[in-house]
Amino acid sequence: MTDTTTTAAPVRSIDTLVLLFHPRLAQSTTNRALADAAAALPGVQVVDVAAQYPEGSAIDVDAEVRRLLSARRVVLQFPVQWYATPPLLKAWQDAVLTRMYYMAYASEGRHLEGTPLLVVATAGNVPEAYTPTGQNLFPLADLLHPLHATAHRCGLPWAEPFLVYRAGKMGAAELAGEAVRYAVRLQAWGAGALEHGSIACAEELLGAAA
Repeated sequence: MTDTTTTAAPVRSIDTLVLLFHPRLAQSTTNRALADAAAALPGVQVVDVAAQYPEGSAIDVDAEVRRLLSARRVVLQFPVQWYATPPLLKAWQDAVLTRMYYMAYASEGRHLEGTPLLVVATAGNVPEAYTPTGQNLFPLADLLHPLHATAHRCGLPWAEPFLVYRAGKMGAAELAGEAVRYAVRLQAWGAGALEHGSIACAEELLGAAA
């Protein structure tokens, strides 16, 4: 069924919405530290999506659509698992984006278009493993191509992904540094410094904060 209803643009009450897809956040060190750093920033709302939908629970598509349409920017944060996103993120895409763009485009999908998207992905291995001669063959960023294609299809401006390696294996100081790097990136992105994929401003801010 094609949606022909048009509605007024929604009110964007959230500056940056972080949707966290981690199947076992209580056992995580890296994603939890990143999420805590993001949640401490003004204008940032972090949602533990897995906590909202325990295994076997149906996704509340109405609620997810409302949440997306209330945000000026959207972050998808997750651990890479066997070269892919966690199953819940794929199920969320299938349920939410399919409705917004194929069933209710005029009243929902068109209003999401233009919302910048940042992917935050963590991996347990070292950067060298994600090379043509490494254990995982491909750069970590290349494994995110399906999400990049999804963003393109949905009209969501794509920011340079924020990647973290050695997840779960870092010492306290290194992990704290990654959390600061994430917070700085979100602040710079929110200020518009990264809208065109440039990370120079964020690197300068990180140097000033070190």
